[in-house]
Amino acid sequence: MDKKLMLIINPIAGKSQYRASVSETLEVFCKNGYAVTVYMTSHDGHARELSKAHAAEYDLVACFGGDGTLSETIAGLMDAESRPPLGYIPTGTANDVAATLGLPTGNAAQAAEIILEGHTIPFDVGRMNDDYFTYISAFGAFTEVSYQTPRASKQTLGHLAYVLEGVGHIGKIVPHQIKVTHDGGTVEGEFIFGAVTNTTSIAGLVKLKSDLVALGDGFFEVLLVKNPRRFGDLNRIIMGILTQNYDPDYVRIIKSKRVIFTFEDEDVQWTRDGEDGGTHTEVLLENIEAPIQFIVPIGGRA
Repeated sequence: MDKKLMLIINPIAGKSQYRASVSETLEVFCKNGYAVTVYMTSHDGHARELSKAHAAEYDLVACFGGDGTLSETIAGLMDAESRPPLGYIPTGTANDVAATLGLPTGNAAQAAEIILEGHTIPFDVGRMNDDYFTYISAFGAFTEVSYQTPRASKQTLGHLAYVLEGVGHIGKIVPHQIKVTHDGGTVEGEFIFGAVTNTTSIAGLVKLKSDLVALGDGFFEVLLVKNPRRFGDLNRIIMGILTQNYDPDYVRIIKSKRVIFTFEDEDVQWTRDGEDGGTHTEVLLENIEAPIQFIVPIGGRA
């Protein structure tokens, strides 16, 4: 075996699914000539620490977990001495990135085979103020769902936990007066939701049309949802986003390399890749074009 693979495993992602499939995953890699070193995460941020410290020692890096594990792994790669191609075995709850890339969920061996047989595509990474994000930075309606849903509920109920938690937050939606500065100009108004994203799925709830999203083009998709005038409008907006039939009176999608959100006299809670992104009165988001080579299925999207 003259090829070396770094495998980062999050043992608590997605109901601890790794227990049932890690042996067959290792078998796929070893039979194809890879000497695999397994790194098990033990605390928040550990995948980032591991990939930063050790990725340069390997021909290939793969992570086994959810979107949070992937986000940490990519953040570590951004600061590593070199960046090997990245593979992903999705075993999380929402699996937004896997859905965007066409990677299988619930079949770790198949995902491992794709890592060996697939091809690489360029993958953008975002910077939110002074930290990285992989696929989503957002505020407002439903964003708190991804990081406030109790971990035990995610592990027990899976994706249903997000849906149930989301329904409970409908009555708590608060509009924010915002100025959004993007490459093409400025937008101002009251918004209940804003997202800067490089994925077609947000917490498994919000969907963007696949033809809107290119993963390595150096641009974000910026999704803005205006404050509805009537309660019935809110229902229509939510259903439109879920079904990708966006209401032009309330939903705006902008492509931009750089975005600044400025909030009027208030700190607003953000989420970054499904985790708590802190509270801010101003947020700068910048696209770092294609620093990661991501392995996807043959014929998979770019």
